[in-house]
Amino acid sequence: MTPYNHFELLQVFMKSTQNMSISNKCHSGRFPDSILLFPVIAALFINGCEKPNEQAAASPPIVEVTEVMQKDVPIQQEWVGTLDGMVNAQINAQVNGYLIKRNYKEGDLVNKGQLLYEIDPRTFQANLDQEKSNLARQQAVLKTAQLDLARIKRLLPEKAVSVRDRDNAVGREASAQAEVLAAKAAVEKAQLDLGFTRITSPISGVAGISKAQLGDLVGPGSANNVLTSVSQVEPIRAYLGLSEQQYLQFAREKINHDQRQEPIPLELILADGTTYPYGGKFYFADRQVDVNTGTIQVAVLFPNPGNLLRPGQFAKIRAVIKTETGALLVPQQAVTQLQSKFQIAVVDSGNTVGIRLVKPGERFGSLWIIDEGLKPGDRIIVEGLQKVRNGMKVSPKPFTQSLETAPAPPSTSPAR
Repeated sequence: MTPYNHFELLQVFMKSTQNMSISNKCHSGRFPDSILLFPVIAALFINGCEKPNEQAAASPPIVEVTEVMQKDVPIQQEWVGTLDGMVNAQINAQVNGYLIKRNYKEGDLVNKGQLLYEIDPRTFQANLDQEKSNLARQQAVLKTAQLDLARIKRLLPEKAVSVRDRDNAVGREASAQAEVLAAKAAVEKAQLDLGFTRITSPISGVAGISKAQLGDLVGPGSANNVLTSVSQVEPIRAYLGLSEQQYLQFAREKINHDQRQEPIPLELILADGTTYPYGGKFYFADRQVDVNTGTIQVAVLFPNPGNLLRPGQFAKIRAVIKTETGALLVPQQAVTQLQSKFQIAVVDSGNTVGIRLVKPGERFGSLWIIDEGLKPGDRIIVEGLQKVRNGMKVSPKPFTQSLETAPAPPSTSPAR
């Protein structure tokens, strides 16, 4: 039966309505028969409207496809770590006294041997003077003992003194020498204590906030023994914890690079997401794996001109741990996950869809490495996956973003 178009249906409806109106005049007491035609007319309209849609639905859906790419891919790994100074020196007061001066600006770069603090030196100067006086007295006693011994030695051949007198003189002279040595040691100790009132930096680095204020009583045993800290930040260390598996991969890659006499490319990602412009180099790995966490601590060195990096900063370290040879790459949006299974829609030469189970591997930028389930040259659906099912015919067109334009792994500047 040929379906009516809208105009023909309208003519049938008008003629039926006129006939029914004449009939209703003769049978005014009956229910209008024209109303009974409305369901029939509506069905005809629906039938006439649905037929073109069914014909449109029969056409294959349009999807965007791309071919699986095969290439060597460097696999990168990222770890979260913390920056720390190459050397962190705590500045302590070695003698007890009142702090009278601070000679540096907090947060500035200080040099090795630069004066940082001064403790009131007057007590220590007085003690040094006293010890020097004691040394002079002991030296006088020694001189007297030496003269006595020399006189007794001259008189002994003449039998004017006894051997016992000579032995006693030798003992007094030796005792006086010991007292002089002790007095000299006391003088040196007093000089050191006086020198400790001038507190200098043992290294060159960035000085921290002062923990002691002028007038504080500082020194061993006091609450203000630690005055400040100085950190050497050029170069600066980055500490990160690697699992045993990651450490083995990293160590093997390092051996390969060492054989080629080139460092492992290491990148530092800062807290704001930017990449630090200077590359790092491996420094050392700890002697053992932490049995509680199963990780091993590794240190990486980064140049730090201008002291931009500071201890305690967040650090994300990125490194190439291996190279996947002949990896098969697909866009990530082409992979769908159903529970624990991963699927990809493949279009064959007859434009028929086949759903394949795949095993994905590492990610590379906006691409995904597929370890199993695909072969080079397979056409896969990237856009329009929601419109297809297994065995369906499709109308493929090229994917607008080529695999060649996928982002390459970030490069690392050579370490200085």
